[in-house]
Amino acid sequence: MSLQPLTPVNCAGLLQPGCSLLQLDGEPLLFGQKGWPKRSCPTGVFGIRLKQGELKLRAISFSADSCYLPPLRCPAVTHLDPHDGYPEAYLIHGGRTPNNEISSSLYRLTMDSRGCNRKLTLCCQEKELVGELPGSRYGHSISMVYSRGKKACVLFGGRSYKPAGERTTENWNSVVDCPPQVFLIDLDFGCSSAHTLPEFGDGQSFHLALAREDCVYFLGGHSLSSDFRPPRLLRLRVELLQGSPKLSCEALDTGMPITSAIVIRTGPSHEYIILGGYQSETQKRMECSTVVLDDKGIHVEPREPPPWNVDISQSRTWFGGSLGERMALIGVPSEGRPALPESHSFYQVCFQKEGEEEAKDGTQACSQESTDYEDSAPLEDSEELYFGREPHELEDSSDLEGDTYNEEDEEDESQTGYWVRCCLGCQVDPNTWEPYYSTELLRPAMIYCSRGEEGHWVHAQCMELSESLLVKLSQGNSKYFCQDHGGLPRQEMTPPRQALCLKRSPMKMEHRKTPPTLKMTPAKKSFFRRLFE
Repeated sequence: MSLQPLTPVNCAGLLQPGCSLLQLDGEPLLFGQKGWPKRSCPTGVFGIRLKQGELKLRAISFSADSCYLPPLRCPAVTHLDPHDGYPEAYLIHGGRTPNNEISSSLYRLTMDSRGCNRKLTLCCQEKELVGELPGSRYGHSISMVYSRGKKACVLFGGRSYKPAGERTTENWNSVVDCPPQVFLIDLDFGCSSAHTLPEFGDGQSFHLALAREDCVYFLGGHSLSSDFRPPRLLRLRVELLQGSPKLSCEALDTGMPITSAIVIRTGPSHEYIILGGYQSETQKRMECSTVVLDDKGIHVEPREPPPWNVDISQSRTWFGGSLGERMALIGVPSEGRPALPESHSFYQVCFQKEGEEEAKDGTQACSQESTDYEDSAPLEDSEELYFGREPHELEDSSDLEGDTYNEEDEEDESQTGYWVRCCLGCQVDPNTWEPYYSTELLRPAMIYCSRGEEGHWVHAQCMELSESLLVKLSQGNSKYFCQDHGGLPRQEMTPPRQALCLKRSPMKMEHRKTPPTLKMTPAKKSFFRRLFE
């Protein structure tokens, strides 16, 4: 195994605690970055590329028939293998939005297509549910079970806000444990049912859920009501009978106190590596464990941890996710280290198979590069094809095409744009803003203050403008002065525009009749003269 530091290339601000790492068609993806999607990536989903110790992100596009997928933090995510003609997919439920709201939607994320240059396009569809709905929550788990030729989703745990009748101004953002119910969701018909089992005595969040066939194993977790991480291991068996499903639960003895850990799959079999997480509120779990699921049950054995460095060992928090088989990405805060401009430091952890010799090159075993297509996929919307080019030419050109995300290319919306701090008492926060006027949708309404030669923009909500007055000012030709520069009583009329004098020319008649003219020779003229004389 190895631990390799990574240098994020102008993208460290998108990797924050609560984000999720996915993998579709062999390509690792980042989902749920902090804040609303920026203009260079309106979908909020990025492709992850690791090359020579650098971490780069590339914007991923969605198909035209996709629904909007908000950037969700701490959602329940599960991977669906290709089954019965259905493609590889991910199910995403719940999570916290940048506006500090908790989602209750269920999304299905699949690969739509790949372009000629291996550009990935995703498709996202929201699944409508009926019956006993699980409601909005985060920090929970969702798993797939297969029984008697059927399949269903198992959703359990999580946290949510207090019920609407119990929320007050003082505890508006307080969260509680969700009721200890198990929800079964039929993806084919969208039916959801709730089940209560005596083994689930209290709420449980940020636990691990591992599924194999008709069994789901719940490991660890945290309860807000008791502020305790019990060393619990529960096995839930789901039998999808013809009439109604049958659920049974059993408590096992090989549990461990753990929350927010990373689950790494080691191959096609049900063998996993548990990395990271927390043992208590102030203590990280530095050990590693190997978990094997088979017909006899679950087997948990200790495993040698990676060679942690001082920064990881001394950090109070950490986060990350799986990058694929035997690989993980870990982020630790860089507080107290002014030499690092980024807010987090990132590392790639690689586990090797038993008996596999250590690679001579430390980066060789951990490389995410692919000589098949990754270096030949720098194009975004170009239709140019690279025929007859060598692989090294594509590799050299991949960093010059501008396909990677660059934070410096984005405007700083804290100083310009709609999220500017317009005055000392500005009330608009991009993380908590909600529409105030009926004309607002995704951005706050703004009005131009004509003070001085340059002027500046201010939020209409901060200026306490009524909606009727805002509409009147936007349609009229009066100058507006903000409260810091005199307010509404000092409005002035803008000078009227000078009308250009139009030169009118008489119009020609299209059907003007003119007298006919006869052209005659002198001989004809003399003939007619003698004739009439």
